[in-house]
Amino acid sequence: MTEDKVAVMIPRELYEKIEEKIAGTSFTSVEEYVMLKLENEFPDETEYTEEEEQIIRERLRRLGYIE
Repeated sequence: MTEDKVAVMIPRELYEKIEEKIAGTSFTSVEEYVMLKLENEFPDETEYTEEEEQIIRERLRRLGYIE
């Protein structure tokens, strides 16, 4: 299975700073590090069932966050 990817250009100086930062860590590439950071910044939207939403609303109501 192949992912669709696009290139993103960053300044070489920034690339080298990231390389230094991840040296000796579990990151195998600058790309892997940047992808993780972006995924954390833009997480997938969580979808809840109607029942789950009702439970969440009730908990928030009991905590006083909503009426």
